[in-house]
Amino acid sequence: MWSKTPEVKPSSQSYNQPASAPLVSPSAPARESAATPAGGATSKISSGLKINGEFSGNSDLYIDGEVLGKIRLGNARVTVGPNGKVQADIEAREIFVDGTVQGNLKAGERAHFGATSRVTGSVLTPRIGIDDGARLRGKVETVRTSPARESAAPANEQDSEVLQPVAASVKVE
Repeated sequence: MWSKTPEVKPSSQSYNQPASAPLVSPSAPARESAATPAGGATSKISSGLKINGEFSGNSDLYIDGEVLGKIRLGNARVTVGPNGKVQADIEAREIFVDGTVQGNLKAGERAHFGATSRVTGSVLTPRIGIDDGARLRGKVETVRTSPARESAAPANEQDSEVLQPVAASVKVE
């Protein structure tokens, strides 16, 4: 007669024990935590995901996969990770790029391009940071920050008309 051995049967205790080896590499959370705000909820598009569509809302977004479409997160941060590939216009409070972006970027507070970033498109922001090694191809326009979000679009149009070209010289040694 056939009988089942007790070793084959999983016990409930084995499910509650911690795994002996970590499932996630220790460097992954550190890399992401540098790009995400403390205490905020962040949505994540992981490496290997491909998404086509239009995004809107107030949650921060971390993109390490592929996105095609339009991203409108006016009061949030959009971070394109080193593996991220985005073909979309991005409108957000803060935009951080370490991957590849093709599209126009409009940041309410600031835009930052890391050393591994590759950006093609126009950038409209009050503050910009560009690390050594970043590639940016397109138009960059810095605008004044406006106190009210509702009047941001008309104020930006007026600022563009008032801006005057300034002569600058560069000394190369």
